[in-house]
Amino acid sequence: MRTATTVEASGGETWPQVAEFVVEAEKLGLDICWVAEAWGSDAPSALGYYAARTDRMLLGSGVIQLGTRSPAAVAQTAITLSNLSGGRFLLGLGASGPQVIEGLHGVPFARPLRRMRETVEIVRRLADGGKLSYTGSEFTIPLPGGEGVPMRLSMRAEHRIPVYLAALSPAMLRLTGEVADGWLGTSFVPEGAAEAYFAPLDDGLARGGRTRGDLDICQGAEVAFAPDEEALGAMTARRKKELAFSLGGMGSSSTNYYNNAYSRQGWAETAAEVRERWQAGDRDGAAALVTDDMVLGTTLIGTESMVRQRLRVWRDAGVDTVRLYPAGQTLQDRLTTLGRAIELVREVDDTP
Repeated sequence: MRTATTVEASGGETWPQVAEFVVEAEKLGLDICWVAEAWGSDAPSALGYYAARTDRMLLGSGVIQLGTRSPAAVAQTAITLSNLSGGRFLLGLGASGPQVIEGLHGVPFARPLRRMRETVEIVRRLADGGKLSYTGSEFTIPLPGGEGVPMRLSMRAEHRIPVYLAALSPAMLRLTGEVADGWLGTSFVPEGAAEAYFAPLDDGLARGGRTRGDLDICQGAEVAFAPDEEALGAMTARRKKELAFSLGGMGSSSTNYYNNAYSRQGWAETAAEVRERWQAGDRDGAAALVTDDMVLGTTLIGTESMVRQRLRVWRDAGVDTVRLYPAGQTLQDRLTTLGRAIELVREVDDTP
């Protein structure tokens, strides 16, 4: 398995601290660094800076959100980052959710599946250097009735640009299998992944005449090492509040892909109750409903032996790239956690 992480400069760390983390992560042997966007800092600006500070590892947008840029602007951004990084750029795209797309950007969230398919098609067409004349259900370029004529970009992609889709719903997973180079997943329980995730992915792969080997399965989870069971209990308790937010506070009042993903993996009743409590303002009550199994099943938290065994389960389930979110109070703590996790991934890869 390859190793990856995700960074964002919208939290408590400063830009120099995040940049130092990225540079040191490359020295540790990390394969890929994804840069998040969400509702904080934009990803492409940071990616350009990190490309100048690194030499080897791949850099990806994790993710550029549909609706925040036109497909042509996404293509321009992707080609620019790919060319200036010497082909080290991975284009990660995601539909986001109605709260961010409509609540922050003022763009309709409707029909994300169609917009994703058409965006990928347009980006690839422009990256190939052709003139853009496109008629779809979401985008028609040039704009009908206007004065514009089909154009091509004045720059060419010097390297192939792999496209990764962030997907949780069955429909978006099928599209990922059909058209993408990789899947950026989360809320992943390997024991329930066959039906919840891999069945729709495999359907999409079959539609595209492809196999699992054509798709990089990139899964992410927090990684933290507990010296003993007492410390593990404290770690698990802290994670419950974060998970309650994902289940109850992400998305809108009617659309929460994280809640749906946990529901499909055996926690439908609990996920519904957590969401109800959270939206009613009872945040502590919502967190109290989250079980230890929900936390440990979707993270890489545990003693070192537990994390090693969990990585074997991820590998055997079909994960190609493990995206590590290292825990730690300081930058050095996080780097220490990341370094040990990378070593464990290598150990697991070297054993049957």
